[in-house]
Amino acid sequence: MEAARESMAALVDAGLFGSAQTLGCFLVSSPAASSEAGVSAKVESLVLHGDALYGEKEFRRALSAYKQAMQYSRSIPRQAISNTRSSVSTTGRSPSPNSSNLLSFKENEVKFKIALCHSALREHREAVQEMEGIPSKVRTLKMNLMLGKLYRISRNNRSAAVCYKECLRQCPYVFEAITALAEMGLSSKEFSLLFSQVNASNRGGKAPGDSLDAQRWWNRYVEAQCCVASHDYKGGLDIYQELMQRFPTNVHILLEIAKVEAIIGRNDEAIMNFEKARLIDPNVMTYMDEYAILLKSKSDYTKLNKLVHDMLHIDPARPETCVALAAMWERKDERKALTYAEKSLRVDDRHITGYIMKGNLHLSLNRPDLAVTDFRGAQELRADLRSYQGLVRAYLALSKCKDALFTAREAMNVMHQSAKALKLVGDVHATSPSGREKARKFYESAIRLEPGFLGAALALADLHVAEGRDKEAILLLERYVHQWADDSLHIKLAQVFAATNMLSDALSHYQSALRINPQNEAAKKGLERLEKQMKGVDPDAPEEDEDNEADDIDADQDEAELL
Repeated sequence: MEAARESMAALVDAGLFGSAQTLGCFLVSSPAASSEAGVSAKVESLVLHGDALYGEKEFRRALSAYKQAMQYSRSIPRQAISNTRSSVSTTGRSPSPNSSNLLSFKENEVKFKIALCHSALREHREAVQEMEGIPSKVRTLKMNLMLGKLYRISRNNRSAAVCYKECLRQCPYVFEAITALAEMGLSSKEFSLLFSQVNASNRGGKAPGDSLDAQRWWNRYVEAQCCVASHDYKGGLDIYQELMQRFPTNVHILLEIAKVEAIIGRNDEAIMNFEKARLIDPNVMTYMDEYAILLKSKSDYTKLNKLVHDMLHIDPARPETCVALAAMWERKDERKALTYAEKSLRVDDRHITGYIMKGNLHLSLNRPDLAVTDFRGAQELRADLRSYQGLVRAYLALSKCKDALFTAREAMNVMHQSAKALKLVGDVHATSPSGREKARKFYESAIRLEPGFLGAALALADLHVAEGRDKEAILLLERYVHQWADDSLHIKLAQVFAATNMLSDALSHYQSALRINPQNEAAKKGLERLEKQMKGVDPDAPEEDEDNEADDIDADQDEAELL
């Protein structure tokens, strides 16, 4: 059966896992000889069979095969194993589950494969236990990266940091390790110290310090990662844009810029950069769910449908595709959209955008209690502005004003000099008449910090209207309309004019909003209500047709959200 085992190894290396696992059924069912060579052959067959099953994504069966191999190996005398190992130490075969060494049984490699199976089955505790059985001195780069991820899932950040740092000592270009360490709070200075140690111990290797140019862009990239992880989004954007000058067609940097712009509400800029990335690489999937959510927020359903169609063609099983489908269905069927958001988390339970989408859908479905759980799930993975905003909205919907204020203040403390965080605190204060003066101060501070922040201007206008200062609201909004061509500004102005019975001015601004964004549902419904007012018909009066009545109620709810 030796020739068959060699053929099976070749099949596994070629990625022909179906044929390999069928051949493995013959090999592992062959009676094992009582000799050491016979037992060793059985062990090798079981490991190869496990590799084939892993390649077929039959993780439970692969796990069983690897564990059987471990049991059989214990019956082989240690000296025999040692001799076999030494005879093949120069083969250089990869320790991954999809490539195995036919001639030797390497216990640490099989433990790693067992851990990979446990991880694929989301049995993280068992995976950690298996990985900890591998001595730290013999762990490869893949082993350290894997253990770092497992420790992080288990919230053992100290041990995770040790593993990630070891990855960077072995290879400074492990991007996953850099991102993880930045998110865990490692500063750019600590990164520089770590890289200098790598350079000192690996002067003959290819470390970033070998080239002044490489060292410069690499250090700047790490600084950008640290800025974003510490919520200094402006600092991170500035560095990324500097790097784009050096690498003008770098899809990764473009996507990082777009993602940060989406987080901080620079939606038009984010959409433009996502489109640039897709022009360079039409098949890119990274962050495309973020792009889908932005298109949905702009009511650009033509582009959204095209994007979802492309993503389904590229890879329908990716969590990004599921979230994009949720964004597409949200307008028509929120419950169906929710099933897609939930599916994204079944595919990858650490997909942050899936939690954000699910939380927002639960808020739309009037389930703020479930939304709190979703936004907390996102925060446990990586807190950003959107998870704070979602939590505040959910707590306010539950009338938990203290929790909302605590969350908003936490966002303000975490994100220093963030106009969005200041506005979030103002939103909480604005919910009660006694807090409106505080809300006004926070909104004005946000506008001073970021003069172009439309969200704060719209919120301050709402506050003016609530306190009967309609003229101040109009003056504020008109000042912004002259500077920004934004449909939401025109809608807000139209609503204020309509409320003060200045119907012709309201009509003009609804029409302006629809010229900017013909798909804006709020503008369409607002214009429909306004036309009824101009005809002397009460827009809130019930219609004879029940369907029309339901439409009016929906329109009222939409306007209430905008106001």
